[in-house]
Amino acid sequence: MVVIVMGVSGAGKTTVGQRLAAALGWRFRDADDLHSRENVAKMAAGIPLTDEDRAPWLAALRDVVRRALESGEDLVLACSALKRSYRELLTVDTARQRWVYLWAPREVLAERLARRRGHYMPTTLLDSQLATLEVPEGALAVDVSPDPDTVVATLLRGLELQRSS
Repeated sequence: MVVIVMGVSGAGKTTVGQRLAAALGWRFRDADDLHSRENVAKMAAGIPLTDEDRAPWLAALRDVVRRALESGEDLVLACSALKRSYRELLTVDTARQRWVYLWAPREVLAERLARRRGHYMPTTLLDSQLATLEVPEGALAVDVSPDPDTVVATLLRGLELQRSS
């Protein structure tokens, strides 16, 4: 099973994804780790990525999902996946994948981004991400305004997943 935790920057994809994976005993991967140096530099400079910029990154992420499913590895992947077309590309097997959409009011997201240190994504790109976001249909949508442990508990109930042995 692969669970993809998606949302805009500041929604807590990494924090929630890591805690969800730990609670399930699954592997965690962060899609940010697969961005090219060029993409990271663009985002750090406050320049939104284009679909062309994202294409190789999305192909690499699809391969991560495919390999996990082929090997039977349970995986939580944190990935923005803001557009429907990106989610369609990352969906390899609908029967063995679940989507989680982390959301919060803009003010909550902006406050989190303003407090974040050591990340290349500047607060100035939040509005472009919100403008790009196509809210997913069929995903488990969870408000991330509460603390991460509460969010993970909500996800575990909503996904109805059990810890791996």
